[in-house]
Amino acid sequence: MEWRYVRPQVATFKDRYRCITFDFRGQGRSKITRTGYDMDTLSKDAVALITSLDCAPCHFVGLSMGGFVGMRLAIRHPELLQSLALLETSADPEPQENIPRYRLLALITRWFGPGLVANQVMQIMFGQSFLNDPERAELRAVWRLRLIANNRVGIVRAIKGVIEREGVYEELGRITLPTLIIVGEQDVATVPAKSERIHAQIPHSQLVIIPNAGHTATIEEPEAVNTALRAFFDR
Repeated sequence: MEWRYVRPQVATFKDRYRCITFDFRGQGRSKITRTGYDMDTLSKDAVALITSLDCAPCHFVGLSMGGFVGMRLAIRHPELLQSLALLETSADPEPQENIPRYRLLALITRWFGPGLVANQVMQIMFGQSFLNDPERAELRAVWRLRLIANNRVGIVRAIKGVIEREGVYEELGRITLPTLIIVGEQDVATVPAKSERIHAQIPHSQLVIIPNAGHTATIEEPEAVNTALRAFFDR
């Protein structure tokens, strides 16, 4: 994921907090490396960033892949975090039924570019309420263009890292940090049941389900996400 997915949250919280956003390797403006797209390496990247910026302990907010990384940080480097917010993510390996579809999308992207699969990816990234709302047609067009503009090599390597990731579900009980879990009720990429499993395993965690949102509630229902984050930070 890249930082623009949380731009509405940065705009809301930047006056109260030092907001640091980053693009994972191969995405956005980060370098496209040959290797290092597994979740353990991406987590080490995050550790290095937090350490180099001297911003520990921090509130870590992770969306989707960012959640995969956030859980690993909370388990292995809790001293770096003050709290953990997990948005539209999963502690499990990628469901087997998803893998053939994602491999096909990656193959098409590799050879023909992301434009050919943009419509299918939009169906994964966003909920039906957002996709079918005529008042948000312009916003949908913006995000479709952003998906198409992504570098095909970076996307393919990132997808490989996602679908080959190992789960951390059995380790979640080690997380003692204040934890907020947010999921869109229409999320088809990491369905709400995945967030409920995380919630059940992390002691004293909070779960918020965002109505009318899919896998990118930060864009689809930003005010609802901001309200949940604000209450969590102010606890």
